[in-house]
Amino acid sequence: MLNWLQSLLGRGNGPPGIPEALWHSTLLRYPFLARRPVADHIRLRALVSRFLAHKEFSGAHGLIVTDEMAVAIAAQACLPVLHLGLRWYDDFKGIVVHPGAMLARRQTTDQAGVVHYYSEALLGEAMERGPVTLSWQDVAAAGDLAEQGHNVVIHEFVHKIDMRDGLADGCPPLPSRAAHTAWHAVMQPAYDSFCEQVAMAKRFGGQQPWLDSYGATAPAEFFAVACEGYFVQRDRFTQDFAALTTLFDQFFKGNRPTTK
Repeated sequence: MLNWLQSLLGRGNGPPGIPEALWHSTLLRYPFLARRPVADHIRLRALVSRFLAHKEFSGAHGLIVTDEMAVAIAAQACLPVLHLGLRWYDDFKGIVVHPGAMLARRQTTDQAGVVHYYSEALLGEAMERGPVTLSWQDVAAAGDLAEQGHNVVIHEFVHKIDMRDGLADGCPPLPSRAAHTAWHAVMQPAYDSFCEQVAMAKRFGGQQPWLDSYGATAPAEFFAVACEGYFVQRDRFTQDFAALTTLFDQFFKGNRPTTK
């Protein structure tokens, strides 16, 4: 596991540089990374090296996490914090990689007080101040899935950003009440409109939204799903959510709110 990284971490000379061939193959595998400006590539590569130096990867069900897998995950995870910085991820260390979708045991209580147990298939999960779990099958397919605006790594790591001030609620930590008000003034109508489109498609056969309909389950999920589209298919995302593109530009690339 992480043969290249493990061989360099003990040298004490700062984060190890990613080998040229490994970095180049990662960009080729994920076109939404490759098409970014050269300046972004330079910043991202340095950020990924630091990320790998401070996070611990483990494979579930016998999966061996290779250098290629770790760099692929790190490159996508670092995209949302390219300008914000890695401090947004300093409240956790572990990343658990499953071969494919994982089954999570759930329970719910109905109105009569009866507890129901069930299993839910997950492609990834982010725990508050805990690890991130990911399906490698879906991480590996992220280059192809970008056409539909899907990216499980970005989804889960945006949840981690959202959770910086507590439970995920669809709004990251912002520096003032006015900033929160401005955020919700854009996000809420976009979320409401998206939920209506999903409902119309489900009930009356209306047009399916381009974004994953899972975003209609909660504001936090809408934020994460929207960020998937924003980072991997910006132009297509902007066709439906121009106001959100402006809002996300201000947060992810412009203003740098302080974290709590």
